[in-house]
Amino acid sequence: MITDTATGLHTTQYKSIDGLRIRYATNDKVDGEPILLLSPLPESILAFLPTWEKFSALGPVIAVDIPPFGRSEVSEDIRTPETVGELVLRIMDAFGLKQPHVVAPDIGTPACLFVAAKHPGVFKSLVIGSGATDHTDILGILDQIVNAPSLEPFKDLTGEQFVRGAVADMKKYKLPAFALDDYIASYAGQKFWDAMAFIRDYPNSLPRLAKLLPEITVPCQLIVGQRDPFVPVSNAEGLHKGLPKSQLNVIDCGHFVWEDEADIYAKLACDFIQGGYAKL
Repeated sequence: MITDTATGLHTTQYKSIDGLRIRYATNDKVDGEPILLLSPLPESILAFLPTWEKFSALGPVIAVDIPPFGRSEVSEDIRTPETVGELVLRIMDAFGLKQPHVVAPDIGTPACLFVAAKHPGVFKSLVIGSGATDHTDILGILDQIVNAPSLEPFKDLTGEQFVRGAVADMKKYKLPAFALDDYIASYAGQKFWDAMAFIRDYPNSLPRLAKLLPEITVPCQLIVGQRDPFVPVSNAEGLHKGLPKSQLNVIDCGHFVWEDEADIYAKLACDFIQGGYAKL
């Protein structure tokens, strides 16, 4: 499936997909069911540093900075949940991934749900959560940016300020300096506004997604933080009720469950991938 020899999150690589330079990392496994990890906002694939070994123990893993997030190149035509979701399919094709288990926290949640609704059977399971699926039920800076009449009040906000403000919610995880630097570089200059274009589309796209939820047949695991200051548990509860096959796990932490409670997150996700999904 992967011919590159460099492996692991410390040896990230680039691959041209749809004319875009897409950053990714992989392990050295060839046996087992494939797992695709998609970067959250405002981070990158380095968000999976504390869970990488657990996922890698299960089989072939590919982590991707999905545009317009992380260090991948951005296209102005791919900055909404629906268009990013379609790119996920093309990335899967480029890596030869057939029915992968997909771990897509945060912004990967609406993007992958659109894919699951429009292309039944492409995912074996979804591990999602901490991403809004109802733009009327969000908090803090996320609510301010998504639902503001314009971005004029935020014209002086930088990607670095946004990143530092968001990761300040981490209480337990000691974010490595090189990872923080990578997150900041991921949203430098115009890339920050490209990422904002994605969440600014929520009032347009999320009501349409809500109507599609009953059609989604892929088993979904929702893992969220009890004290998330951006996406409250009620958002995930609404999604849980709308999905035909889902389970909801609420963890005692803030937004960044995959880092702040990495061991719990990895165990829940790995148990789901190893067979829990088939019980839904």
